[in-house]
Amino acid sequence: MRWLVGWSSTAAGAAGTGTAGALGYEGETLHPVGSQLLWGDPDPLWAVGDWRPDEVRVVSADPQNRIAVLGICGASDEELRRALFTARGGALRHLTTWPGSYTAVVQVGRRITVCGDLAGARPVFHTPWAGGTAYATAALPLADLIEANLDFGHLAALLAAPDVPAALRDTTPYEGVRRVPPGHALVLRAGSREIAGYEPVASLAVAAPPADPDRAVDAVRDALVEAVRARLAAPRHVPGLDPGPVPGMGPAERRAARGMPVPGIGADLSGGPASGTLALLAAGLPGRPGTLLGHGTGAGERLVAVTFNDLAVGGREAELERAGTLAANPRLHHVVVTGGEETLPYADLDGPLTDEPGPSLVTAARHRARLAAGSADHFTGHGARQVLDAHPARLADLLMDRKRRHLVRPVAALAKADGSVLVPARVYGAARRLARTPYRAGLEELSERLMGRRFEEPKGAVGASLAALGWARPGPAARWLTGEALAEVSVLLQAEADRSASAGDRRPGDHRARAALARYAADLRVLEQAAEIRSQRLHAPFLDNQVVRACRALPEALRVQPGARAAILRRVLEGAGVADLPAGWGAPSHASSAAAARAGLRGAADPLLDLFSTPLLADAGLVEARVVRKALRAAAAGSPLPLDGLADLISLELWLRRLLARRGTCWTGTPARPRAVPSGIQPRRGALASGG
Repeated sequence: MRWLVGWSSTAAGAAGTGTAGALGYEGETLHPVGSQLLWGDPDPLWAVGDWRPDEVRVVSADPQNRIAVLGICGASDEELRRALFTARGGALRHLTTWPGSYTAVVQVGRRITVCGDLAGARPVFHTPWAGGTAYATAALPLADLIEANLDFGHLAALLAAPDVPAALRDTTPYEGVRRVPPGHALVLRAGSREIAGYEPVASLAVAAPPADPDRAVDAVRDALVEAVRARLAAPRHVPGLDPGPVPGMGPAERRAARGMPVPGIGADLSGGPASGTLALLAAGLPGRPGTLLGHGTGAGERLVAVTFNDLAVGGREAELERAGTLAANPRLHHVVVTGGEETLPYADLDGPLTDEPGPSLVTAARHRARLAAGSADHFTGHGARQVLDAHPARLADLLMDRKRRHLVRPVAALAKADGSVLVPARVYGAARRLARTPYRAGLEELSERLMGRRFEEPKGAVGASLAALGWARPGPAARWLTGEALAEVSVLLQAEADRSASAGDRRPGDHRARAALARYAADLRVLEQAAEIRSQRLHAPFLDNQVVRACRALPEALRVQPGARAAILRRVLEGAGVADLPAGWGAPSHASSAAAARAGLRGAADPLLDLFSTPLLADAGLVEARVVRKALRAAAAGSPLPLDGLADLISLELWLRRLLARRGTCWTGTPARPRAVPSGIQPRRGALASGG
């Protein structure tokens, strides 16, 4: 893991000691373990973890005015210096408009500004501490600093309504540690804090001017090309030297077995449109995209394209064939990674502690097997679906803008998939009803559904689309929560509904799409930490600020058309000079991850039942152990239960166990080192702790 951490004290020298630290409870000097100091007291800032030298840049105008940028940023030092002078006046948005994925911290006198990103993949956290405010790009260091206990209300909301921002609010799994919402910045002035948005807010009173589809797609192409170019322009990094040959293993197999990535740049090549677009863009742009000469395969400038072939669960033969056709490009060096039952979800429940819980914990070993054959800098297509596809609730946005004719094609596609002539009327009626439903009413309806335990599972594409045509809906794991946990989330939603009574600036489709993107980005961050390969960097250009902005500017009428994502990415590649795409490129895959999840659940049934023999979630009062065990047995036997809900439960239980099993802390200072959850989980309800 890599993060930055610092604080802003109420007065110069109040928390500082002259050595860029702070006095702990017994007089010891606190500073992060394994850190490098970027600037010192009275408002120090550290970079913690295995940052590369080019990933940490500090540009100073004078000792009281400086900017730090951590991550991949396409701005030059001169551009950073100009941005620092502009930021003196309080402007923020320009700090987030450079290509790449990074966190910017600006110090102007005693004012500290930390910018989060639009997607939520690079979040910012804060907490009151020592009379001021501590901040970081990870929640666990702050939880250690204040010895925070678990926030059970947040954990309950994470299971009951993970896609509802009103339920999660700005909380984290740690009590007292808060999250800066995506699209906002944390502004600290001598210890006091303020959350400021840097994106313009669209008004519902006046419809947005119609966007030109061609120009919008060109903007997406330009943003993607700049995002890829920013990575190619960064210095190359060679992992640690290979210790030597192993009988029966080639260089690539040897590196993968030892957890060492291939030097140079590579990309996923699954056969889908997102990964294929990035692989072809990276291979086609100038800038030595492939491996370094003299290392690895010796292929010079070829880009390493990694395809995962799941031997345990079939159904993706067409995608594999398209990936092989794309890999015939002489600029690509194709590597196929095969995985059997050992790479199924739930097959390997061991792993590192991540900053927060996420459902991807149960599939981390599966991804790690693929990434181990990847490069030191590896492109992934994660996030393309969330930023390009249209959430079904956007149909209501079109009705609000009086663009009914654009509903014809998506509704016709649903009718064709369902085979019923009643589909158009049902979908149109649901979209019309959502367009006329206030946000407050949507939260109140969800609150009532949780209290009444109404968890109807949608069936088929039409059922899923109709279920998504609402402001909010219960999460797939909500059905297994205790009545007390559901009541807690219900009361919270009711309070949020009362507070949002005057909030009329929300469009349901845009609101749901942003919430889905934030949840996906948070889970991708968990996946990067859980499946991390030493010396490797994963790059997800679709989640860069400028790419997200360009995708949000796409007309809704273009988004909602069937096959829109593949059509947009095809035009992106054509604009970049790539025209020879295999037949069927961009076709949706009919093989879902549900088959792999069910096979993994069936194979790991006994370890999972042992995991929930005395679960910590029951001690926390969130579930009853016997209820979860019954659901696990039924799912392993083939019952049509929501597998993603079980993944939420299992991953949260795994995360809690790893958190409580840790011995270290993020801070120095013996004999009293601060640590999160110092007393563990005390059973909240004795009747539920035993599990029955």
